[in-house]
Amino acid sequence: MSTADRGRRYWDTTGATKTFTHPVHREWLAGTDRAARVLDYGCGYGRVMAELNDLGFGEVSGADVSATLIARGRRARPDLRFELITSPPVLDHPAGSFDVIVLFAVLTCVPDDAAQRGLVAELRRLLTAGGLLYLSDLVLQPDARSRRRYAARACTPYGVFTTDDGAVCRHHDPEYLRHLLADFHVAAERHIEVPTMNGNRAAAIQLLAHRP
Repeated sequence: MSTADRGRRYWDTTGATKTFTHPVHREWLAGTDRAARVLDYGCGYGRVMAELNDLGFGEVSGADVSATLIARGRRARPDLRFELITSPPVLDHPAGSFDVIVLFAVLTCVPDDAAQRGLVAELRRLLTAGGLLYLSDLVLQPDARSRRRYAARACTPYGVFTTDDGAVCRHHDPEYLRHLLADFHVAAERHIEVPTMNGNRAAAIQLLAHRP
């Protein structure tokens, strides 16, 4: 079974019960037209979609690989538009279909370098010129337990580990994430602490980038 298939199976079972917590920094979107076409890529059950819609964004849609998470989202917010990603990372939309894309705690679920580059390239294709990419993800943790978990998978990119309930995740060097967005202009960066899906505290980074 491929890494992508194992990930989808996790999010359709154990992961479908999780609560996601990365916060939306509203100030970053304060000047964004509320008529902007917004995509939440890796939307899960639509938590961020709902918050953006409640902030006045009327054209919000979400896409995720997990049919179970999407079903959960549709039950909670039937007014929102959810789409299943059947051939990740590709979405069946024309180039430049969106003005804003949010990518919250998605790269942590895509441990492979090449797969991450492919995802970012697809998001660049989907964004209109001048569009915003708002990324939030977890960085390398300094505690001894995290370092042991990273070292246990030495053959993979550093920072990859398996959670106690079976998810393969990745924490990132912030400089790696900046390099991953080399085809964007990074306009803002903030460092925060968030609760993880398993109830721990973890350091995270948020980047706001423009597509040239």
